[in-house]
Amino acid sequence: MTGEGRDPVTQGLPQTLTRLWRYGLVLSGNRDTAEELVQATCVRALERAHQFEAGTRLDRWLLAILHSIWLNEVRARKVRLGQGLVDADAVLVFDGLKYTETNIWAGQVLREVQALPEAQRETVFLVYVEGMTYREAASLLGVPVGTVMSRLAAARARLAGLNAEAVSAPVEGSGKHGRSGR
Repeated sequence: MTGEGRDPVTQGLPQTLTRLWRYGLVLSGNRDTAEELVQATCVRALERAHQFEAGTRLDRWLLAILHSIWLNEVRARKVRLGQGLVDADAVLVFDGLKYTETNIWAGQVLREVQALPEAQRETVFLVYVEGMTYREAASLLGVPVGTVMSRLAAARARLAGLNAEAVSAPVEGSGKHGRSGR
């Protein structure tokens, strides 16, 4: 059975590395820690490939492993106490005047998302970025579906404040809401 269980894991693992890294970055806020989480996830997945159930979603299984590693190992080492957070400005690439406004807005959104409490931040990531259903996110996080809904509502309320600020403060010289429309 080891050969049968290992094949889908070894075949599917490379396609999920980017998603795993993004989730590791969301959890830790640190690029190096995200890479360590992905490496540990790969090792654990390969060691326990026989536990993967054929016909189920490999990406969900791997995200659950990464989440478990984060909770068990990284928290214990206190890596996530705010050390080495990724500055949104450092990750955004400005591609000329045309995209400057979009990049500034994206930077503001990323800073606000990163400033969310951890529980809200990881829930927002799983549902809105990874496309998980509320039930799938609740299962992965080990919380009731209502808690996922509550976390998302609180995060949306906080992020809606950012949108209200943007609408009330148009970019100088660029039209009503920062776009000339011409």
